[in-house]
Amino acid sequence: MVKKTLKQRIVDASVVLFQQDGYHNVTVDRIVEYIGASKGGFYHNFKSKDELLYEIHDVFISYVIKRSQEAYDKYDTPITRLCAMLQTLTQVFDMYQAHITVFYEESRSLPEEYSEIIHNKRDQYRDILQKVIEEGQQTKDFRTELPCTIVTMAIVGMINWTYKWFKQTGPLTMEEITEVFTDMVLRAIVTEQAMEEAVQFMVKGKPAAETGFINF
Repeated sequence: MVKKTLKQRIVDASVVLFQQDGYHNVTVDRIVEYIGASKGGFYHNFKSKDELLYEIHDVFISYVIKRSQEAYDKYDTPITRLCAMLQTLTQVFDMYQAHITVFYEESRSLPEEYSEIIHNKRDQYRDILQKVIEEGQQTKDFRTELPCTIVTMAIVGMINWTYKWFKQTGPLTMEEITEVFTDMVLRAIVTEQAMEEAVQFMVKGKPAAETGFINF
């Protein structure tokens, strides 16, 4: 097992403490005490608690951007690229659910200086996804009557809310839930001519309503 750096340990500890007691109720002193470090070690890695909260966001959004670009480069059709990107986006809510929950619940606490950086990072991901949708419309794999921007934002919005209800102890895994999301998206936007390629990614067997998949 790779030993975590002090920076990683600080981030992990802060996620636990922020989720437990709230951002404003957790001090730098408490974070370093939790992991047995010093304030000097904290300030060597972060100039402030605000920067630490920003880093919590950066951990998961950077992962999504990197994996989404890899998916785009690996596959060569709009449908396979879209399915791979959906898997990447949902996977991050499994891997980094605590980070995402803390950030969404506490992001209003961040000063303005971080807002533009965060928005730019989020735009990077949406731009990759929107590019795939646009290319699918150009190849007639995706329905052209649906506004590309709205399709992109609808996909992101649907999956982003997962952090509110997904539980790793629930009856379905995130992989199984991803199959449901993928099925819904493909059935909504794929054209008849592309259905033969898309059908391999669609849910087979029992209807989703019979699986009790909601992980509340």
